[in-house]
Amino acid sequence: MYARSTTVRGDPQHLDDGMTYVHDTVMPAVQQMGGCIGISMLADRETGRCIVTTSWADLDAMRASAQGVMAMRERAAQVFRGTVDVAEWDIAVLHRMRPTGDGACAAVTWTHGDPAGLEHLVDTFRMTMLPKMEEIPGFCSVSLMLDRASGRGVTAVTLDNRASMEAARDRMTPMRDQALRSMNREVMESATFDVILAHLRVPETV
Repeated sequence: MYARSTTVRGDPQHLDDGMTYVHDTVMPAVQQMGGCIGISMLADRETGRCIVTTSWADLDAMRASAQGVMAMRERAAQVFRGTVDVAEWDIAVLHRMRPTGDGACAAVTWTHGDPAGLEHLVDTFRMTMLPKMEEIPGFCSVSLMLDRASGRGVTAVTLDNRASMEAARDRMTPMRDQALRSMNREVMESATFDVILAHLRVPETV
């Protein structure tokens, strides 16, 4: 399974307009495309950054959709009043413990390391990190996506609300940093977002 993430760095004052456009126009159109298995949207209301991720059953389906989403991506940049960056990923791990409801938050971490070590990363993530995450109060789900050519990865941990996220921060950060050091991976960026859409039909990989 694969995913395409579109990151819009927009004007916070136009964030609601952009989110409405994604919900009313982008989501219905994408869900009609062959091989689409879901869409999600994260937003940071303070900075105006929004990440829309579409998931696909296979690489061919994702590549076939590229032309169809191009015009919508350009329009989204206009509505958000911002710039757009696109990345494509292999969905290596997806685990859900409970549904994502209103008010949920996601802690997103981008990392980089040797591409040759990615299988070790996936194995360690499944065997070591997942059991610890399941013990965190409010834990809903986690995903690990990889760019296998570059060695980049992104992890999104979703908790049921902002209070749970703040309470878990002191527990999650050392756990993450210790695991990354053991795998010789570097944190490129971390950020927290509100979960605006969570319409994903990606099957469990655990």
